[in-house]
Amino acid sequence: MKVILLQDIQGTGKKGEIKEVKEGYGRNFLIKKGLAQEANAKNLNLLQGQKDSAQHKIDVDTANAKAIAEALEGKTISVKAKAGQNGRLFGTVTSKEVSAAIKKSLNLDVDKKKINIPMKIEGFGTFSADARLYAGVTAKFTVSVEDEG
Repeated sequence: MKVILLQDIQGTGKKGEIKEVKEGYGRNFLIKKGLAQEANAKNLNLLQGQKDSAQHKIDVDTANAKAIAEALEGKTISVKAKAGQNGRLFGTVTSKEVSAAIKKSLNLDVDKKKINIPMKIEGFGTFSADARLYAGVTAKFTVSVEDEG
């Protein structure tokens, strides 16, 4: 008998797979406990619809990430910071401030967790950074730190 697995089952398969199992195991254990459903035409059609929907969501997210990466690539993001008398910053410039500056200057939403600054920004100047927007989609840009006063 063919079943569609609704959960990962050790020794049988992963969620969403169609497996050939023995009749008794399928009916008396997998289907009865809600771990699988019979692989009839209706259920196979529903499974295909779910897979298509998931793929469509991935495609849309990738396209959005590529559009943001294209707009951000090579740009210089200006961040204002307060400094002491010797020209050193009070604290450091974090990815949170860079994310806010991107939102303000380019009107793009980039999550602070996706911004990677390789070294601590503790002074004025320009620093390279990148944003990992989606699997395989990154954008390199420059962060320019300027005096607020």
